[in-house]
Amino acid sequence: MALPPLVEPAAELTVDEIRRYSRHLIIPDVGVEGQKRLKNAKVLCVGAGGLGSPALMYLAAAGVGTLGIVDFDTVDESNLQRQIIHGQSDIGKPKAESAAASVREINPYVNVQVHNTSLDNDNVFEIFGQYDLIVDGTDNFATRYLVNDACVLLGKPYVWGSIYRFDGQVSVFWDQYGPNYRDLYPEPPPPGMVPSCAEGGVLGVLCASIGAVQVTEAIKLITGIGDPLLGRLMVYDALEMSYRTIKIRKDPNAEPITGLIDYDDFCGAVSTEAQEATLGSTITVHELKEWQDAGKDFLLVDVREPAEYEIVRIPGSTLIPKGDILNGEALATLPQDKQIVLHCKSGVRSAEALAALKAAGFKDAVHVQGGVVSWVKNIDPSLPEY
Repeated sequence: MALPPLVEPAAELTVDEIRRYSRHLIIPDVGVEGQKRLKNAKVLCVGAGGLGSPALMYLAAAGVGTLGIVDFDTVDESNLQRQIIHGQSDIGKPKAESAAASVREINPYVNVQVHNTSLDNDNVFEIFGQYDLIVDGTDNFATRYLVNDACVLLGKPYVWGSIYRFDGQVSVFWDQYGPNYRDLYPEPPPPGMVPSCAEGGVLGVLCASIGAVQVTEAIKLITGIGDPLLGRLMVYDALEMSYRTIKIRKDPNAEPITGLIDYDDFCGAVSTEAQEATLGSTITVHELKEWQDAGKDFLLVDVREPAEYEIVRIPGSTLIPKGDILNGEALATLPQDKQIVLHCKSGVRSAEALAALKAAGFKDAVHVQGGVVSWVKNIDPSLPEY
């Protein structure tokens, strides 16, 4: 569907800008007015990696007036196979800073804003609020859902892309006019089911193919030309060299997005420290029930938030929110003479809390795999789900 231009045109183009963008200006659909819109546009790239690299380079070359880069990672040698905005001399540098230097070299007329930080619930509104359009090149589900929900709540469009091995996907999401990411993927896949590029690999040039499509969609949205991929998913198979599109529709029964959530918990994402802490220190809900029935002496700690605890709880549990464990406030209140058993809704937050307890010297602490969800499903179905 055709959409109105995303931004108003800038007041003018300088002589130098006219010279630089002349090949755009002679395209009737773009012209001077379209180039002025690009100059006036503010676009944020989430991630300066595989997809962010070509996206940033071509957005800069196209004359987008303000480009934001948000990335907390540093350049690693393994990145250089596909993240072409970085070079050998950038190894060890923050990706956002390295990418910004390349953008300035490509086009000195671009105003580059660097956000050398991890995107999270605390800063996403402040960062996104500065831009007209978001280009999402992230490679993890927690951030993808965060980007989507923030854009829905702010009323902003964004261009999403995804790559893996020889395959890529692109779509445009704008809840005001069509579907959002949750209409395509209502819930994330189970942890470990979809390997990351670091685990499964990616053909380096695939980043250019998908990143270029993302930039094309961004330009169309900014200038109001063409038919964007809103309501359509483009699927690319590099081995077959085939492109196909799949229609996406809004789910009329979908839960409305009213606020941000704990995305790590929602997606089952845990840190490396948490994964290491759970090795040999994980029990099932069946084992927990056996321990309770046998009268074993232990402290069962629920690390969720008070509102969740009020909805449903495992009998015998004591509420100590994860944040109080991670910041150290609760450590002094925990007993040294009995084993501590942690649980949360699904096992993600309790794994993170377990890592903190292990580091604090509670070596025999364990956590419950699957948490409350598994308890309700396997032990006491009479309890409410949430």
